[in-house]
Amino acid sequence: MERVTITIDDDLLAAVDGFMARKGYTSRSEAFRDAMRHALDHEAASRDGPCVAALSYVYDHATRHLADRLTNTYHEQHGLTVSSLHVHLDRGACLEVAVLKGSVGDVTAFADTLAAQRGVRHTSLHVIPVEAADTGHAHSHGHGHAHGDD
Repeated sequence: MERVTITIDDDLLAAVDGFMARKGYTSRSEAFRDAMRHALDHEAASRDGPCVAALSYVYDHATRHLADRLTNTYHEQHGLTVSSLHVHLDRGACLEVAVLKGSVGDVTAFADTLAAQRGVRHTSLHVIPVEAADTGHAHSHGHGHAHGDD
């Protein structure tokens, strides 16, 4: 590990120290490392390389034909979905969470297609860039699919 020295203005340092206190960091070094990792991930996610992603959204299950449209969208892009979870939040709203794997462009386009559907709200896509070799794995346990009652 290398040691670096940075110069930072007093107002920004006060904001960093406040952030650290709110988030529970015990050292500025770890806070800056995490901030840089986040910035680098964000920058990498803007390029069209391989990624894994978590897509979550809430939708109104009573919206006409929405469930069918969502299902069709998943089937049209079946190679992207690793797993999904369906949760009934109340009488009218459902939460879907999907773990996706593919190129940043394909994953983003898929999320945009779902988000644009009438009745879908509160969409969030968290993209995690990975090296091509990191998308596979060499361990031997099964991967399940969790999906609640529709």
